[in-house]
Amino acid sequence: MTQLLHLPLAQSVIDRDGAARDNAELFDLLWEEPQTRILVLHNGKTLIKDGQLRLFTTEESTAGKYRVYLGRTIAPFADQPLRTAIVLAVLTDNAANALEPNPDNWHELRRTGSGLHPRDAVIFSQALAIHNWHETHQYCPTCGAVTIMAQGGWSRTCIDESRQLFPRTDAAVIVSIIDDQDRILLGTQGSWAENRWSVLAGFVEAAESLEQAVVREMLEESGLEVSEPQYLGSQAWPFPYSLMLGFTAKLAPKSKATDIKPDGIEIARLRWFTREELKAEAHTILLPNRISIARAIIEHWLGESIESASELSS
Repeated sequence: MTQLLHLPLAQSVIDRDGAARDNAELFDLLWEEPQTRILVLHNGKTLIKDGQLRLFTTEESTAGKYRVYLGRTIAPFADQPLRTAIVLAVLTDNAANALEPNPDNWHELRRTGSGLHPRDAVIFSQALAIHNWHETHQYCPTCGAVTIMAQGGWSRTCIDESRQLFPRTDAAVIVSIIDDQDRILLGTQGSWAENRWSVLAGFVEAAESLEQAVVREMLEESGLEVSEPQYLGSQAWPFPYSLMLGFTAKLAPKSKATDIKPDGIEIARLRWFTREELKAEAHTILLPNRISIARAIIEHWLGESIESASELSS
């Protein structure tokens, strides 16, 4: 499928170097390379300096809970030459405090990712996704035994049954619904800040095609039937370890725009926007972060970039 959207987190910036993962001496060998760089994570946050990830040398690195080999860069960047090895180090509280005691200097992807160079945003996203998977898969789902890391951090092994577990990716569809007046439907959740709006999304269920998921999820969340789902693009979203598949769909002929009915669970309010309304209210509306596929889908419909209230005030 052709990707129609330009998505920051869908860019290829790193060779994951899967062939190296089975080497039992992998990290010893990486630590012998002076150009190896360490990305640190603590509670899902990392360190950023001058708009770039703060990557450490092996001499600067500190002891952590675990390490994951992310791969090698496919282009030179800053002081890092081509094929620089990048290793994720997940830190303990003490190690993180020793490295950077000021909590304000630890950054979340959702809040500061859009300000990063695309290369850094992708690496941060990859690190966060694999970290989130490790945090939730420390026990075997079959027998309950402890699992241990293997293959450079890209699998876990059950200590009782030697069963291998691999990082899972949860597929989710995210959709712009367009009516016969060329308006877009946006929704807001009850837990969101006032006047924050986005397109609708939901996870793909077992034995369900992406197109079926689009129709089902939109009906469940908005009360509307949609037709003609068109694929726009995909990118990873590490909350916790999702793959977001973007679509646009038309309001089905049997449905009316006035039939909107938020489910009251995930979606609290729904509203149709014309392009003129969205641009006119940009100074008060909070839209999704620029690194998200949701923002790209909205701007694809709009036909231009737009600044929302959060960006205008920053």
